[in-house]
Amino acid sequence: MVQITPDYAERVYAGVLGKVIGVYLGRPFEGWSYERIQQRLGDIEYYVHDKLDVPLIVTDDDIAGTFTFIRALEDHGTNPDISPKDIGESWLNYLIKGRSVLWWGGLGQSTEHTAYLRLANGIDAPMSGSMEMNGQVVAEQIGAQIFIDGWAMVAPGDPDQAVKFAEAAARVSHDGEAVNGAKVLAAMEAMAFVENDIQKLIDIGLSYIPKDSVIARMIADLRAWYAVEKDWRATREKLEANYGYDKYGGNCHMVPNHGLIIHSLLHGEGDFSETLKIVNTCGWDTDCNSGNVGCLMGLLVGLEGIDASADRGIDWRGPVADRLYCPTSDGDRCISDCAREAKQIINMGHTLAGEPSFEPKQGAQFHFSFPGSVQGFQVQSGTAELSNLQGGSLRIVGKSGARIGTPVFAPSIEVAEYFEKAHYKLMASPRIFSGQNVSARISEPGANLYIAYYGEDDEVDYIDVDTTTGDATNLSLQVPSLPGPIFEVGIRLNKDVSLHLDHVGWRGNPQVTFERPKHKGLMWRRAWVDAVDQLVGWTEMFRLVQNEGLGMISQGTREWTDYAVSADVTPHLVSRAGVAARVQGLTRFYALLITREQKVQLVKSLHEESVLAEAEFNWSFGDTLDMTLRVVGDELVGEINGSTVLTARDSSLDSGAIGLIVADGRSATHKVEVAAAD
Repeated sequence: MVQITPDYAERVYAGVLGKVIGVYLGRPFEGWSYERIQQRLGDIEYYVHDKLDVPLIVTDDDIAGTFTFIRALEDHGTNPDISPKDIGESWLNYLIKGRSVLWWGGLGQSTEHTAYLRLANGIDAPMSGSMEMNGQVVAEQIGAQIFIDGWAMVAPGDPDQAVKFAEAAARVSHDGEAVNGAKVLAAMEAMAFVENDIQKLIDIGLSYIPKDSVIARMIADLRAWYAVEKDWRATREKLEANYGYDKYGGNCHMVPNHGLIIHSLLHGEGDFSETLKIVNTCGWDTDCNSGNVGCLMGLLVGLEGIDASADRGIDWRGPVADRLYCPTSDGDRCISDCAREAKQIINMGHTLAGEPSFEPKQGAQFHFSFPGSVQGFQVQSGTAELSNLQGGSLRIVGKSGARIGTPVFAPSIEVAEYFEKAHYKLMASPRIFSGQNVSARISEPGANLYIAYYGEDDEVDYIDVDTTTGDATNLSLQVPSLPGPIFEVGIRLNKDVSLHLDHVGWRGNPQVTFERPKHKGLMWRRAWVDAVDQLVGWTEMFRLVQNEGLGMISQGTREWTDYAVSADVTPHLVSRAGVAARVQGLTRFYALLITREQKVQLVKSLHEESVLAEAEFNWSFGDTLDMTLRVVGDELVGEINGSTVLTARDSSLDSGAIGLIVADGRSATHKVEVAAAD
């Protein structure tokens, strides 16, 4: 039974943080052998990104997959009996073909890409990941394990439930020993909330898989070797000799890498830093193994255990500052942080346990409720020091003029350009828009609230709230119309001061117009999440080209509720085209669409499409149609050229972004507006 312990929320945050630290630690030398690591880097005792000239904060499948696929649970009513088919539906909702989360290595080459192709072609999970469909080698690669942590963290103290979730999730793409490894790890992580003995955790994990499985036999060998040999380098050699990469096919098999996880947990003996050092120095799939180990150890030892190496000069948390990227079709979740992702998991755990929701400070986006959390806030310019020793507020000591902020969109042009060329793309929507109200609370006067945005030529500009008069501790900013997307929010010190930042948040639906600007900047375009075959701009703002099936571009957040989205839509050789509201991915939205068959439709897509209302509507290719979709509560109203054409009621989706849709052809749009629904 799910057990919400008094420290559940903080332990989830520690698990998320450990996952992220582990991935960032192992990512720069993923796939290296032990010998190569020793020759080039030595033992991995701290971040080495600078030695290899790569960023620390990166887009990575281990992070994005972990915090994306768990959303299937929430999207399916937090159902404790969620099925592989349900989770597979969420793959199709969140994954943008060829661009997001997965290694798109091809059919039979990448296990996850292979499973995605099966799903996209109508083969439901678990068949999509089965040996019967894909063969043993493909089915037994590592992915079943690397994405599993979230499913354990929603089931604290309940390994039965965690393993049930883990198996359903794993079988979307994997089978055989890959599923066994995922089940062992999920059971251990679920029990790490209430049990701190590594050997007992391993016993619990083993109880969920066949005793004659390869994973079970390997773990027995690892424990036997550890019992007589405490030198982890010596037992690593035994692991490689008996269960190494040469014994298994494919690019990254589950068995050797699961062996390294168990090996490091045994020899790390409960020390966060030592365990991460061992699993990373051993090599092979370092970011995957290190991410799983980091999560399990974070759950096991908590924030105090993560910080325990500070007296040895090891600061795991400072360079990360909670930051992570999670690029999917749900664009506002891309620029994220550990506290945000932890909150999502905590609330799913609370729902499963029948507990009230976890909403620190009335839902403020940045609340600093976990000890040490900074939620991406860093000194962006000037001189200041930040700390959050007890949790609850961010302490700032600094000089006048210092800016302390956090990203809410791509934090720089350089970052955006770097990840456009990277293996895993950075696809993000801004989180704050014109028309919304941003607020913050500080402990005493001494700072202004600010937002930073990209200007006409992508130059950085700021809007500051003058708090020299009136209430100088409760700060508020009504966001005006701006030439480019907002990318940062924070406070600017207006004197030398020591103060506490209690929270920063924003509310309200936007009042915003999207048009192609006259300047040369590109960040406005990067603010759209692109899920069409081609997105080009000629004389229009956008031409959307989708060669086959449905394509969409979207912008906005799940915080948007009641509003009207309007756009001029000029269809060319399409089967359908129009506007979408309450977009929560590629298969979760409402849409007003015209069809090739001279119809207009109000469509609900909830993994599968249904037509809520339909009428005859005559139009011709090349016509420009002014289309508006209003969503207020459960009421949907579709308008074309100023006249209401359809109405319907549905309560399946209560919030989400806006989008433009095209199917089987090309359409063009000059302007999109989001406004109050009335």
